[in-house]
Amino acid sequence: MNKPLTITFGALNEAIGTEFRVAITPESSARLLKAGIQPAIESAAGLKSGFSDADYEAVGAKILPREEILGRSDAVAYISLPDSSVIYSQAKGSFAIGLFGSLVNKNAAQQFESAQITALDLTLLPRQLSKAQSMDALSSQASVAGYKSVLLAANEFNAFFPMMSTAAGTIKPAAVLILGAGIAGLQAVGTAKRLGAVVYAYDVRPAAKEEVLSLGAKFLDLSAYGCPDFSAGQGKGGYARELTAEEKSAQQAAVDKAASNFDIIITTAQVPGRKPPVLLTKAGVDGLKRGSVIIDLAASALGGNVEGSRPELTIGTENGVKIIGAPGLASTAPKTASNLLARNIADAITHFLKDGALTLTPDDELAVLAISGVKKTS
Repeated sequence: MNKPLTITFGALNEAIGTEFRVAITPESSARLLKAGIQPAIESAAGLKSGFSDADYEAVGAKILPREEILGRSDAVAYISLPDSSVIYSQAKGSFAIGLFGSLVNKNAAQQFESAQITALDLTLLPRQLSKAQSMDALSSQASVAGYKSVLLAANEFNAFFPMMSTAAGTIKPAAVLILGAGIAGLQAVGTAKRLGAVVYAYDVRPAAKEEVLSLGAKFLDLSAYGCPDFSAGQGKGGYARELTAEEKSAQQAAVDKAASNFDIIITTAQVPGRKPPVLLTKAGVDGLKRGSVIIDLAASALGGNVEGSRPELTIGTENGVKIIGAPGLASTAPKTASNLLARNIADAITHFLKDGALTLTPDDELAVLAISGVKKTS
């Protein structure tokens, strides 16, 4: 039975450019209503994710104008950091929750604080907490991106992925290398295997080898290319730690040598709040075979895993290699990505709902999500 509705939780139409996701879906609306939270959606917000206004209304969500959502909601969900004009239009004293990337967007906290908004940044989620797993938006979106990265590579590659025996002879399978075996990397490994490629993967974290092997892929041994074993590659929160300058140099040299054996390279390595590590240098790219494809999921304004990659751009090299910077691939499967993200957001907002009000207390282990604390109590 649904609880009495005490909180209004809004979502805007953020579908612009290459962003097609929505922060609240019809499915998550039903979950929110059961918790006593009234979803309010801007008209057409879910269309590019496959959800009509009628779909929302059918489960009890309200379709409201943007101005009303911002001005009257107790909390607003966002896919990413909104423009300052949107932040300052939100009701003073309300909450905002989303993927704000505050470790990189240094002015995010100041904007929300100045607007008197309590902002909860899901990119700060402590993934090691078992109760936080259902709120882990970075992981859910990385899983979608990993899957789509292989499909993108297959589409751009000029040959088949699987081995095939034909009357004209046998077609060799594509050789795929996944650099970084976290959530996105493992999803890419599994997808490439299902497409029939020969798959290798590499990660500095010791635990990654067993996970790669469990998916039927092979773990790339960089020691064969002169790289030492980084036995302490595991960092905090399940992420890889940042390597020292000497370790980075040794890793780059080894990856550059190994890369020439592969047709497809997908890079996924990121360190939260820091410039992504360069795993494949220009020398490594120059050593690839003509027709090879590189997908860099870590490409950003700070750089990427591949020297020369640029976010949202495809670059062709003189030796016939494609470098595709693809940080926003989750948005290319917007229905699945939105449903996953909306569940993460719904679970996070209901966590802070206590006695019919949104409350953030310093003794809560998830208080780390707050980048502005107007409503934080001491």
